[in-house]
Amino acid sequence: MLTIPDYRLRLPGPTAVPEPIRQATALPVLNHRGAEFRAMLAECHQRLKPIFGTAHDVLTFAGSGTAMMEAALANILSPGDAVLVVVAGQFGERFVAIAKAFGAEVHALDVEWGGALDADRVAARLRQRAYRAVVMVHNESSTGVAYDVAAVGAVVRDTPALLIVDSVSGLAGVEMKMDAWGADIVVSASQKSLMCPPGLGLAAISAKAWQAIGRDGRMPCFFADFRRARASLDKDGTSFTPPVTLVYGLLVALRMIDAEGLANVLARHDRLASALRAGVQALGLALYNQPSTSSATVTAMKVPAGLDGGAIVRHMRERYRTVIAGARHPSQTGKVIRIGTMGMIGEADIITDLRHLEATLNDLGRPAEVPHAGVRAALDVLAARAQAPRTNKAADGEPS
Repeated sequence: MLTIPDYRLRLPGPTAVPEPIRQATALPVLNHRGAEFRAMLAECHQRLKPIFGTAHDVLTFAGSGTAMMEAALANILSPGDAVLVVVAGQFGERFVAIAKAFGAEVHALDVEWGGALDADRVAARLRQRAYRAVVMVHNESSTGVAYDVAAVGAVVRDTPALLIVDSVSGLAGVEMKMDAWGADIVVSASQKSLMCPPGLGLAAISAKAWQAIGRDGRMPCFFADFRRARASLDKDGTSFTPPVTLVYGLLVALRMIDAEGLANVLARHDRLASALRAGVQALGLALYNQPSTSSATVTAMKVPAGLDGGAIVRHMRERYRTVIAGARHPSQTGKVIRIGTMGMIGEADIITDLRHLEATLNDLGRPAEVPHAGVRAALDVLAARAQAPRTNKAADGEPS
């Protein structure tokens, strides 16, 4: 079956792909070394810079977010280098596993899942010893937390360490100011707030990081070698065959973001996530994280006592055709559900999420104390935070 009727993809990624982007990915394949494709790729790279908040080059790879996490470490590590990894969720744990696979000396800075990160703890560790890199996740989709990259960057900036940031589930939905915040390598991917199918990996790299990348004695690296990619970028190309049609889709996505205005896009994500959080709490579900740390692209909530998160996820999919996510870690199994608020979504998506969630809880024997309380709470937030009219021009169509 190639089509699934009434299927609502509401995961914290991959996200539903808007029709103009889907149409772009169906265009005929061009010569990936030809002038037409090089022009498209160059436009993508230029349009990505303000989304990353950088004046530096952005590199494009065929690969997933995890591939870019690995590439970031492979390009800066030498055997035996020490790295400090902030572990506040599943993707912090993944960075630890990748660094260990490279033979790095890995030091974990553990943060309670769902809790806030105190940058002073990073500063204290940096005073104790030298690290090649401090590694953190910008937006931890396993817990629904957005972390303060600026605060960490402020304590790393004037040390020899590099700050490596995973913003796979954050970029284009949560503000990123790479240069101003002192991040040295920021990696991301296409399938979340960038609204594209999976398959494109992205990396933005500071001048400080390029010094480490260019030195002798680092880890062997071929396909994901940033030096090779940068040399190809100078010719508006990629080192190896790119996923051509995904670049078409990315170009349309970036034009759509520019047409809406990046500030408007970020505000929309924050507003809709705030409405969803208000709605699920009105239904009696507690947030998994502290409110002050809440992400604008994913809402994680605790499952009420007596219910199983897996059952909620299955029932919403099978009965209401709304596909949300469950736990990402064995410690969360059955206890956490998560809904994405990223990409081209609007108020109707949030209201439908809450209607289906309330109906599911009712079907599973836990009716809301006040019927439709979740929808009402969300509507109150949406009304209180009504977005100003957009002033940007309409989005462009297919790539040209």
